Amino acid sequence: MIQVVSEERLRSLGARPVARAFSLVEVMIVIVIVALLAGVATFAAIDRLGEAEVSRAELDLQTLEGGLKDFRRRMGRYPTDEEGLAVLWSSSTLENPDEEEKWSKTLEDPLPNDPFGGEWGYRAESENGNDDTFDLWSNGRDGEEGTEDDITNWSGPGGGGSDGDFDFDFDSGGGG
Repeated sequence: MIQVVSEERLRSLGARPVARAFSLVEVMIVIVIVALLAGVATFAAIDRLGEAEVSRAELDLQTLEGGLKDFRRRMGRYPTDEEGLAVLWSSSTLENPDEEEKWSKTLEDPLPNDPFGGEWGYRAESENGNDDTFDLWSNGRDGEEGTEDDITNWSGPGGGGSDGDFDFDFDSGGGG
């Protein structure tokens, strides 16, 4: 005859009750759930990283615009295509050495590349605005000029505008 012994009786005899262990299936279910949650969190973080890169590019573009306008105020002209943006932080690219007296650093830190690793595009004579301005752009994540992810100081085809009205569709796959 099998006698059922209560937990209190077992304790009084010095025995400890046996704890129920998890089965392999239960452990595997927990691992799958944790992996799914990690995947969702990673996807969200990658999407936020893309948004942060675009925001930084917009801010850098505005910084370069300000530097170019300050250069024009001091020098009476925008930098030539040959001088490029580097003339904002280094006088070594000045075409006319006589202008070195008027030149001063407009940007303390060089900004040769956009947040996506590509070089900033600069044209002294605008092809997208009026004659009194310049073209400044980043080719965006895909590195190709004239695509939807470009960040520019003009609006219209291939241009994101510099008024803060940017509309981008992020592909978190990283390839563009």
